Amino acid sequence: MAYLITHFWPGATEDQYRATVATVHPADGLPAGQTYHAAGPTEGGILITAVWDSKAAADDFVQNTLIAAMPIAGGFSGHPEERAAEIINEQKA
Repeated sequence: MAYLITHFWPGATEDQYRATVATVHPADGLPAGQTYHAAGPTEGGILITAVWDSKAAADDFVQNTLIAAMPIAGGFSGHPEERAAEIINEQKA
């Protein structure tokens, strides 16, 4: 079942986001299992939304790629506020 995850990085900047993504995402697209990625600045930090083909794929990326790479020079520090859910409705244009 598809899986939705959001990360809010308090106090983060666009430059930190770009440095982090450059390190943890492949140069030619999305990590294995990720089908959608969107991010942008919001009050107090950066908000990231990703859709994965499964919870297992999301968990693997967060633990074995994202957190394992921390700290990233010029990137995010600490841990994000995370929300996640199995997707019950996904609509596309």
